[in-house]
Order: sequence, then structure tokens, then C-alpha cells
Amino acid sequence: MKKVLAFDIDQTLNVAKTPIPDEIADLLIKCLDRFEICPISGQKFEQFLIQIVDRLTERGATSEQLKHLHLFVAQGTQYYRYDGNDWEQVYNYPLTEEQVAKITATIEQSAKELGYWEEDKLAPGDEIIENRLSQVTFSALGQKAGTDAKYAWDPDCKKREKIVARCKELAPEFDYEIGGTTSINAITPGMNKTFGMTHLLKELNVEKSDILYFGDMTQPGGNDYPVVQMGIETITVRNHEDTAYALRGILGVI
Repeated sequence: MKKVLAFDIDQTLNVAKTPIPDEIADLLIKCLDRFEICPISGQKFEQFLIQIVDRLTERGATSEQLKHLHLFVAQGTQYYRYDGNDWEQVYNYPLTEEQVAKITATIEQSAKELGYWEEDKLAPGDEIIENRLSQVTFSALGQKAGTDAKYAWDPDCKKREKIVARCKELAPEFDYEIGGTTSINAITPGMNKTFGMTHLLKELNVEKSDILYFGDMTQPGGNDYPVVQMGIETITVRNHEDTAYALRGILGVI
């Protein structure tokens, strides 16, 4: 029997950039009584709180249950756990200021050259490139754009593939991963979900065979693909409805 259920977030547990729906929250609460639950995503810590933690507490998750929830932020290059009162940061591996500046300039130049820099579509106060400490993330329409606009912008990932290809020409010392609906995560080599899942194994003292992972970007080049490459058992989903279906089955068997 598995000991850990690990999840990508956007389009695996929710509609991209929105709080997880009631059914997913209720299923995760039930799973917290049976498993260690580990969301791992390129998102920043605050989004984990808004999209997952707040919804779990709203649906009745207890402090004891939250102790079995592990937040692997920015592809697991940051790790937070609940101590019974608040979330404590266990580790963080940030980029240097110089690395952030180089990545930011590279992505902006690449997107502008290709005609994919759409600053005019940003909501007030929003930004296309965000420093998430241990990674820099390009979000073509910003974080506040509507769901329909995000899904329509690059459904086949072709735009982001072109941006990634140009970024690799300009700054090959970094890695670039496609994630979510409009995002590209830029990292130093090795600081992807392989890094996060390797630390998960260490922090939770489990083996690869103890983990079941859920993700929607498991294809080569997708930000879930490193987990597949590690040999961790993975369920590829299209959306949170697929994830809910699988979790109902797992809980039913238990």
C-alpha cells in the first residue's frame, strides 16, 4: 500500500489558478487520515495557502490532519510543513540576484522577439515575470487573468515551446519547463521536480515505491515529466475530475 500521495496542482487538483473545488478538498481531507499528502508545484507559497490549505480548513480539516500535509513549493525547492500552529519553512534554495536578473531578461527578450509579450492584457498590478525565489516564472497573461483566457492562449503549448527554444539559445545555463496553462518555469539545472521529489523521499523517510504521483504534464518537456523519469508510479490526469475519480477509487478500495 502506498504511503504518500503527491500531486501537481493546476489542472490536477483544480481549474488553473483557482482554489480547489469542494469535492477535491473533501477527498484530500479523507486521504489525510490514510496518507502523507504532498502537493508539489511551481507556484509560490502564498498560492498553496489560497488554493489548497484555506480550502481544506474551510471544509473542516483539523490541525492533526494538516500535520500530514506537506507543501513542496516552487517544484520542491522550498518545503513547508505544519507544526500544529503555523507553517514552518524546512528548507529553501533560492536563486542569486544575478541569476534572477539574467533569467528575467532572457525570457522577456525571447517573448518580445516572438510576439508573445502581451503586457497590454495584464490586470492592474499584475506582472508577466515573477521571482519565486528558487525559480523565475513567466505567465503570459499574468496571474490574475481569467481562466478562459488562460486556457485559450496556448492550448497545445506551441507558443511556450518556441519561447523555451529561444531562451535556451540565449541562456543555455538554465532549464525551462512548461507548466500550467500559460507558464514557463526557469530554474538552474536539476532544480525541477526531481529535486523536490528527492527531498520528499528524504524528509518523509520513504521509498519511491511508497509514492503515487498525479500530474497533467507528464509528457517529455512537461514539468511533471521528471517524476516519471525517476521511476515513481504516476497517474496522468487531464483535469481535477480525473483526479477525483482516481481518489474515490483509492479510498473505496481502502
